Amino acid sequence: MDKLSRMSKQAVTLGLTVILGGMLAGCSLLPKEEAALKPPLIKPAQENYSTAKASTGSIVKAINGSGTFESVHTDVAQFTGQGGRIDQILVKSGDKVKKGDSLVRLILDGQDIQLKEQELALERAKYAYRQARGGDEALYKIAGLQLEIEQSKYDRLAKQLASKQLIAGIDGEVVFAETLKEGDFVDAYQTLVIVADPTRLRIALRVDDAQAIKDVQVGTKADVTLKNITVEGKVVQTPSSSPETLNKQLAEKYASTLYIEVPKLPQGAEIGSLADVKIITKQRDGIVKIPRSGLRSYLGRNFVRVLEDGKRLREVDVEPGLVGATEVEIVSGLQADQTIVLQ
Repeated sequence: MDKLSRMSKQAVTLGLTVILGGMLAGCSLLPKEEAALKPPLIKPAQENYSTAKASTGSIVKAINGSGTFESVHTDVAQFTGQGGRIDQILVKSGDKVKKGDSLVRLILDGQDIQLKEQELALERAKYAYRQARGGDEALYKIAGLQLEIEQSKYDRLAKQLASKQLIAGIDGEVVFAETLKEGDFVDAYQTLVIVADPTRLRIALRVDDAQAIKDVQVGTKADVTLKNITVEGKVVQTPSSSPETLNKQLAEKYASTLYIEVPKLPQGAEIGSLADVKIITKQRDGIVKIPRSGLRSYLGRNFVRVLEDGKRLREVDVEPGLVGATEVEIVSGLQADQTIVLQ
């Protein structure tokens, strides 16, 4: 029994040895695991900036725009007593008229015949008055009173008839004529025709923002350019110096318009011509300035981004001054030749 037991133990030991050997041999047959590769180093991309250098020089604040030549002297034709029905508008825009020319006529409704009849009655009264002179004093006085009555009737009818037509008050050019046809009704004080004097012109420069012209004073110089010809004029009316008017439309125009006169009209200037106008309101010399896109503002803070050594950014608080069309003055916080980053 002891012998058999020892043999069994040896057999088990041998079997375990074979199994372990086979397992070790099997493990040796597996491929070796490769070491993990390190991730490649990525060089950060260089950020490109749009930059500009602060410089010294002059800066101006100016008003630039297109103005229209219009007449200084105009005559507005409108019926003042009462309206009526149109017989005919005798002119159109662009027509040249002389003082006294008929512009608009209302339907007369037989008033022209009534005036002729009254003219006849007046002549009869004049004849009777002459005949009574040197005769009976009572008849002479009656004839005189009759003459006064007929004269008053004639004058009243003549005035009524005259109120049925509008005539030109000045020599000039028709710049506006209402488009109405026979029988259309017009109200009193309705503007029907405007005649303008083409020899006396000024420039009306209208702006969208009335605040932009608040610094302009009467007498301020203005450069006026028409067809590449530039002449110097001066401001003769500003919103603050405009005349008072009850006309709402005219008041609104005055509130946002500068009027400029030139001593000599450039060649080609006529009513309606457009001219380029430049008015310098402020100018400062020898200041530090940067492009407007370089100034940044946030919650009341004004600052710029300064690029140092071509790669390092630093925010610098600044105090802006005069703002021009493309540049802004820097009163403090920045020196000339410093490089700033534009937005």
